[in-house]
Amino acid sequence: MTAATAAPGSTDETAHDKGRWIERWEPEDEEFWRERGERVAHRNLLLSVLCEHIGFSVWTLWPVLVLFMGPEYGVDPGGKFVLIAVATLVGAVARVPYTFAVARFGGRDWTVISAGLLLIPVVAALIVMRPGTSYPVFLAVALLTGLGGGNFASSMTNINSFFPQRRKGWALGVNAGGGNLGVPAVQLAGLAVIAVLGAGHPRVLLALYVPLIVLAALCAARWMDNLGPVRNDTGAAREAVRDPHTWLLSLLYIGTFGSFIGYGFAFGLVLQTQFARTPLEAASLTFLGPLLGSLVRPVGGRLADRLGGARITLWTFAAMGAAALLVVAASLRESLPVFLVGFTALFVLSGIGNGSTYKMIPAVFHARALARGDGGDGSDGAEAAGRRRSGAAMGLIGAVGALGGLGINLAFRQSFETVGSGTAAYLAFLGFYAVCCAVTWAVYLRRPAAPADTRTGERAEAA
Repeated sequence: MTAATAAPGSTDETAHDKGRWIERWEPEDEEFWRERGERVAHRNLLLSVLCEHIGFSVWTLWPVLVLFMGPEYGVDPGGKFVLIAVATLVGAVARVPYTFAVARFGGRDWTVISAGLLLIPVVAALIVMRPGTSYPVFLAVALLTGLGGGNFASSMTNINSFFPQRRKGWALGVNAGGGNLGVPAVQLAGLAVIAVLGAGHPRVLLALYVPLIVLAALCAARWMDNLGPVRNDTGAAREAVRDPHTWLLSLLYIGTFGSFIGYGFAFGLVLQTQFARTPLEAASLTFLGPLLGSLVRPVGGRLADRLGGARITLWTFAAMGAAALLVVAASLRESLPVFLVGFTALFVLSGIGNGSTYKMIPAVFHARALARGDGGDGSDGAEAAGRRRSGAAMGLIGAVGALGGLGINLAFRQSFETVGSGTAAYLAFLGFYAVCCAVTWAVYLRRPAAPADTRTGERAEAA
């Protein structure tokens, strides 16, 4: 994926007359940014947040729907964890093609298409969500909700092209944080339905999202833009796959976003299984952590803009390790209040880490382009080279990071089946955070001779 420099000549206004395609986009040019770029970028950011927010809500429907599934559905806790896990898996895999769809169709056009596709899993769930439906049918419909997970990758790739390097941490944080808010939003909506109508009316929750999806698609069609300079770049994709930093950053993103989405998917079911909460009690507790984690994601991006993404990421993983220890202690003592404090801290810290880790992606690839002299002499060529590689890498990193959510749900399932609680899973998460701390320090902070992006402080080993 790339956002190369286009030939000058057309403004955003004239481009809008050609089907909302902008042929000139130079966000690093301060005059261009001040006069017209900033306004257009912020409008597209706002609408991107709306569509991504609904995408996240659809992706995380099943962690809420399983709270409605009482004994009459005939699905045990292990089967419910599988329903959640398959939705996570498909959402992660969908992120790869969704990333490249932005350049193939245009950011605005693909946002309209991807928003409209969300009707498929919602309508399917409306049809089948009742006692007596077979488990394979539930499994198939849960797979369809993974389409909502793909929206994140295309949205982030699109917004990455709109903003200059100095504003990426904030912009990507806002875009992702607003999208992440879809997790607590659907949980709060589920809580409202259970509180008012009881656990026997999951279709009401699903019916709420049909008009919202239509509204989001119409708003994107009316007010978003395509960027002409963004073109499919298979060369950049191949380079991203071969670059070790794509996979190192993926590992870190498993620890941050994988934790956020994995805990968001599993939290309500963990409360029901380990602490014997009722559907209403579980629903009333599940939304706070994802809500706070979503709200602080832009904070992580802003801190990374000021202090460097690697520093914030390292501190975040260290704090997540401490929070995981607190959750282990609460699990062993069967203390729900302490458990909630520890789990909420994990959500908040993973939100901060989401912002800082995602900010590292363009910064690291820019630093590597500077070190290798890509794009010729000067920072402008390195900026273009770093932008094209980071755009391609974002989809891969986002997909691998989302697979961390699958790992968390499978770890919970295995832990509950083996030892009857989630303690073994929490210990595994603690060990993984320690690995992420070590990688962040060793690769991106320890080496004083490593090339660095002077605007962000990010370092990357020279290839």
